[in-house]
Amino acid sequence: MIDTQNKKAVKEPRITLVGAGPGDADLITIKGIKALKTADVVLYDALVNEELLEFAPEHATKVYVGKRSGDHSFSQDAINRLMIDYALNYGHVVRLKGGDPFVFGRGYEELDYAASYSIPAEVIPGISSSIGVPGMQNIPVTHRGLSESFWVITGTTADGKVSDDLYEAARTKATIVVLMGIHKLAEITEIFKKEGKHRLPVAVIQSGTTANEKIAVGIIDTIVEIVEEKKISSPALIVIGEVVSLHPTFQPIREFYDIIAQE
Repeated sequence: MIDTQNKKAVKEPRITLVGAGPGDADLITIKGIKALKTADVVLYDALVNEELLEFAPEHATKVYVGKRSGDHSFSQDAINRLMIDYALNYGHVVRLKGGDPFVFGRGYEELDYAASYSIPAEVIPGISSSIGVPGMQNIPVTHRGLSESFWVITGTTADGKVSDDLYEAARTKATIVVLMGIHKLAEITEIFKKEGKHRLPVAVIQSGTTANEKIAVGIIDTIVEIVEEKKISSPALIVIGEVVSLHPTFQPIREFYDIIAQE
């Protein structure tokens, strides 16, 4: 006779990829919070605000699987395997990712890996830092008369080089947002200089939407020095384009160069 009273209930494995937003814990979606509240396991990234872990049940297992510039504690393969192992053994795994899972978050790779084990998976989008961070600084990525489109480009490709897309984007009038590119800022500005865009406005924003946020605003010719002056470092994004001129601190810069032009 089977002792059904003592038999442990086995939960159905499932995975939810949740975008945590750009850093401020308040910028996660309500749907993302609902997913966290039903999690048995939370696998969270380096850029995720740890305040969000408080929404998960007390019994839930929280596992840091962070990957940051120069510190790859967990490879993507290792994260994929952990995700599956926890789902099969514990039930509902919430994969909590900074920004949006599908904007340089490798979210589809995780979705595809879950499908290879026939584990149901859902995606809950998040506010991408590429839009949210400039927006919180009153820099729109599009604006009538200044920019009709925007590019979001990785600063460093898998082989450690600047993306070829950046060379193409530099020839356009679009707003260009570069993620993970702070360490290649000098190289990136050279691309724009070769296109004759020495005075194109640029902003570099570190730890956007958080208490540690810092911003440097300048032009292509000066931004590297300003970033060094302000000691801005990773994680940071770069916004290049005329829309940066709408930032309140850019007006004195414009006036300065207007005076020089008149002399």
